[in-house]
Amino acid sequence: MLREFVKLGHYKFAKEAADWEDAVRMSCETLESDGTVEANYKEDIISCIKKYGPYIIIMPNVAMPHSQECARGVHKTAIGFMRLNKPVSFSPGEEDKEAKLFFTLASCNSEQHLENMTKLSELLMNEGAVEALMLAETPEDLLKIQEDYLD
Repeated sequence: MLREFVKLGHYKFAKEAADWEDAVRMSCETLESDGTVEANYKEDIISCIKKYGPYIIIMPNVAMPHSQECARGVHKTAIGFMRLNKPVSFSPGEEDKEAKLFFTLASCNSEQHLENMTKLSELLMNEGAVEALMLAETPEDLLKIQEDYLD
């Protein structure tokens, strides 16, 4: 999975985001740049979070921004990765609602999406890989994490 992020250019490393909305927008940039999603997709995700709360926080420090399957403006099924140096809070005062790692989902093919979710689950269940991702700064780091923890 990490190898695929590097191959497709679906990764971003940033110091910080102004707030959670900015972080969501930033996490969509690599998917937007290659036409996987259109510009509206990030705003749709933000609207969903405002409506339903921080459902995208799947574990401490890990967010999975997404909208509905086959959402408007999604042209490919993919995952984008972003790591922030400084976590953003989705609910001030609640540390378990902060995120540094973002795995942004785009889906228009349910079979491929399920396969992506399986790979992502395997990655997130590997504590060593998650800890290493928290410190990753380059695409080479992603490839090394893939090699060391997931291959």
